[in-house]
Amino acid sequence: MTHEEQVINDDIKLTYGVDDNPSLIKKILFGLQHIFAAFGGIVVVPLVISSALGFDAKLTTTVISATILASGLATVIQARGFGAVGSRVACIMGTDFTFVSPAISVGTVLGLPGIIGATILGAFFEIVLSYFIKPLMKLFPPIVTGTVVCLIGLTLLPVSIDWAAGGVGAADYGSMRNLSIAMFVLVFTLVLNRYGKGMLSSASILIGMVAGYLICIPMGMVDFTAVKEASWISFPKIFEYGITFDLKALIAFIPAYFVTTIETVGCLKAIGETSQIEMDEKKVGSGVLADGIGSIVGAAVGSFPNTTFSQNVGLISLTKVASKHVAIMAGIIMVCLGFLPKLAGLISGIPQPVLGGVGVVMFGTVAAAGIKTLSRVRLTERNLLIIATSIALGLGVTFRPDVIAQLPEGIKMIFSSGISTGTITALILNLVLKEDRIIEDSNEGREVA
Repeated sequence: MTHEEQVINDDIKLTYGVDDNPSLIKKILFGLQHIFAAFGGIVVVPLVISSALGFDAKLTTTVISATILASGLATVIQARGFGAVGSRVACIMGTDFTFVSPAISVGTVLGLPGIIGATILGAFFEIVLSYFIKPLMKLFPPIVTGTVVCLIGLTLLPVSIDWAAGGVGAADYGSMRNLSIAMFVLVFTLVLNRYGKGMLSSASILIGMVAGYLICIPMGMVDFTAVKEASWISFPKIFEYGITFDLKALIAFIPAYFVTTIETVGCLKAIGETSQIEMDEKKVGSGVLADGIGSIVGAAVGSFPNTTFSQNVGLISLTKVASKHVAIMAGIIMVCLGFLPKLAGLISGIPQPVLGGVGVVMFGTVAAAGIKTLSRVRLTERNLLIIATSIALGLGVTFRPDVIAQLPEGIKMIFSSGISTGTITALILNLVLKEDRIIEDSNEGREVA
């Protein structure tokens, strides 16, 4: 293994490695941290799609519960592994914003049955892609993976800032109250993580969020309406709303599946970096295969495609807990939440500023992990061009999404994500730009371009 390919970081010692199995209580606490980190993204996607398609309150609630259930099942499949399916690392699964646009376009014409049909057909496309990961992996040397990991964190930071300000469209966006709560949670989490011992440090994210949640209750910032209106228990029925297979719907979903496959490869490589293990093509291929299987499971219970959640990569670096058993527990808890709408409503009621406080730390940590990977890359002029251009275009699309508004729908779908834009740019430049010739200076023992 070369210096650039080495993934083991001797500077940071993990509290729990990938195969370590903490006690039940610790697994539950660490699992809840992963759920809280991902829950906003998991429930927002079905909320946005349901609102755009005009679903009534009952159907919207059912779709949200189904999405939580599907995320839990997909997480267990991914983290535990079944035969050739699953990466067997601490990877949390959920539906992705990449699928919002195609789901709305298909749902407008064919309704929820059309979305479910396109989800299943598209999943088979991703399953096929999972068997061609080896040639894809050759396209992901450290210069590319480091850039992708860095972009994952950087493109998510605006989301955490919006959370800290109160959420996009909030009447009190950027108010002193919202920012003060976010800052309190951020500082409290940092102090616990840096100076706490044992569980106080490892569970710093969870403790920080609970503290922020409790502070917000007397301030009237927690809305318990969803909890009151939700039923105590709900059992999603397989293909309850029917299924419609349509070639045009599949075509709308294929670009999104291709983009998320690329993002999954980058995300799994990032988890490997932070978990201090090497993610070879077999493990990554198994992870992409789990994406496809998880999407079929999601469609079966009335939800949307599932993919890896990049938000949770930062938790591993921050808490030093990389155990796959923690992710399995998180999946089990989400499955239970999928059957218990009231508990799901309680978690979904976490105030935005609380999410923002921990989000800034987590997403910033992901970006830092990418920088750490790039620090092991020889920074020649060629490599600097790849890094600079990829990050510039990725952030450009993130900060100014209207720049691609006039492009054809298929192209717009591919480049709507800053992560996919930056990843594709890095891949192309790494192939097109020739390597700098390295000359060994025998007298000095130095390498120069």
